[in-house]
Amino acid sequence: MSSYSFLAGCYDGLTYDVDYAAWADYIEAHFSKAPLPGRTVLDLACGTGSLTRELALRGYEMIGADQSPEMLAQAAEKNRGVAPVEPMFLCQPMERLDLYGTIDACVCCLDSVNYVTDPKKLARAFQRVHLFLMPGGLFLFDINTPEKLEGLDGQVFLDETEDAYCVWRAEFSKRGRVCSYFMDIFRLDRETGQWDRGEELHRERAYTVAQLTAMLEEAGFQDIRTYGELTTRPPKPGEQRIFFTARKEAQTV
Repeated sequence: MSSYSFLAGCYDGLTYDVDYAAWADYIEAHFSKAPLPGRTVLDLACGTGSLTRELALRGYEMIGADQSPEMLAQAAEKNRGVAPVEPMFLCQPMERLDLYGTIDACVCCLDSVNYVTDPKKLARAFQRVHLFLMPGGLFLFDINTPEKLEGLDGQVFLDETEDAYCVWRAEFSKRGRVCSYFMDIFRLDRETGQWDRGEELHRERAYTVAQLTAMLEEAGFQDIRTYGELTTRPPKPGEQRIFFTARKEAQTV
């Protein structure tokens, strides 16, 4: 079982409730706190490119990077002809990020950071983002908190649409600090009328604020701040999702 190879074909349908416009509003609110060097933005772990498209429509020059070819195929089709500049997509894991030039901001949303379950690889990913950011550039990402991931242990969930049916159960390893999602997915093939079945395993690591802050500092980031879910206030105890912002030091004249 591998993540997103089968799920890609029905991901958008099963995540219909994600308000990408609201996420883009939130991102832009952080962009406006201090001027960005420019308008080139990397959507790291972009998935099917819904957020990429939302930001492209707002005038940002977008680059999407993801390690799933199947998700990127969906993203490329979704963003075809998007004005004013059609996004570029790259098939790369975070820790091996390799861009053709610099970026002015990087966003990594919907707990994609948790999916990097090896702390060493995540530390390298932060270093790669820092490398390609322009001085004064912003890095914004969110995580599922340890409290949320621990609370999922033993729970079973069902998501369904007219074309897809997904049953998944969660198991949290206290020793490994990893939450595993075991998914059974049924997807309708509209050409044949038959239902195809796939299985996938998704894993998220529980990172603390202190761990991530240390990784960001080691990568060279400054002005590291945390926020509650889609808010500009500090996180509260028991928060389910936390946002981070960090900046690359601006050059002084």
